[in-house]
Amino acid sequence: MSKFQKILHRPVFIKLLHWEYWPFHAVYTPIYFYWVWLCIKARSFFFFNTANPTIKNGGFLMESKKEIYDIIPSQYYPKTILIKAKSSKEEIVSLAKHAVLSFPLIGKPDIGMRGLSVKKLENENDILEYARVSKVDFLLQEFIPFEQEVGIFYYRFPNETKGHLSGIVGKEFLSVIGDEVSTIETLLTKDKRYILQLPTLQKAYGEKLSEVLKKGEKFLLVPYGNHARGAKFIDLSYLIDEQLTNTIDRVCKQIDGFYFGRMDVRYNSWEELKEGKNFGIVELNGAGSEPTHIYDPQHSIFFAWKEIIRHWKILWRISRINHRKEKIPYMNFSSGMQMFRDNTAYVKMIS
Repeated sequence: MSKFQKILHRPVFIKLLHWEYWPFHAVYTPIYFYWVWLCIKARSFFFFNTANPTIKNGGFLMESKKEIYDIIPSQYYPKTILIKAKSSKEEIVSLAKHAVLSFPLIGKPDIGMRGLSVKKLENENDILEYARVSKVDFLLQEFIPFEQEVGIFYYRFPNETKGHLSGIVGKEFLSVIGDEVSTIETLLTKDKRYILQLPTLQKAYGEKLSEVLKKGEKFLLVPYGNHARGAKFIDLSYLIDEQLTNTIDRVCKQIDGFYFGRMDVRYNSWEELKEGKNFGIVELNGAGSEPTHIYDPQHSIFFAWKEIIRHWKILWRISRINHRKEKIPYMNFSSGMQMFRDNTAYVKMIS
């Protein structure tokens, strides 16, 4: 690797030269004027709360994941229980045993974002340690065994009978393949995406990163399809067809009051997913959902802006229809500002 290449592999330059790693406001500030225009047309800064009437704040911020799972038919998501913050060890063990949960489990904050504080739990001790450090209510959820994961963006106008798919993102989990020579850490340094995750991985794996894998041996370091945790996002929107649309539409119509958002799905094979077989919903996100297929490294920031604006317009249309047709009031200004303050405080607790 040349000296120039070494410079480009430094985290500061990786983030600077790849817009997908830019801070949230750096990406969104240039198009905020369009959001303001939508607010003016709606005569509300917080019109989005009516997009998904059965989800708190429309699913924009501070919504409970457990409350969302409760409106999804149980056959579509893994067994999940809610653990209240500061529950005793005895209470936690009792709840887990009563629910008959099977390891491995996923622990995650009930109100979460961008994969913060999500962790795979292999045994009872892992659960208790996760509970010890958690400052908030959290979920214990059975791990969906299927290896493939996609995020599917769905929307349906309340005055229409059929929904639409507007984007699909495929997810490559953070993993390395051995060559019988390089340590796991050395393999990680060869990928700019993984370099950004090194401090976290060093803390999580310690001496494990010094091991040398056999040639062709694959080692999965982060089993979550989250961009902030090192997953590579790939735009698979070209796979949208009538069969998949009908399947996802059928599922989403069973979720009361859900009109706009992204569901993250694990599945066994693409053909089975299209047929509605062998898949599980990891999460369902509402009005605050990003069209995450924009984070495909092949896409420019201009493509991202175009897609974000397109989805904002859809969100505005759905919110307006629900507001007028169903007489659902928009969130008032004071409640909206309090939602943002609560979210800021919450992020500090789970970061």
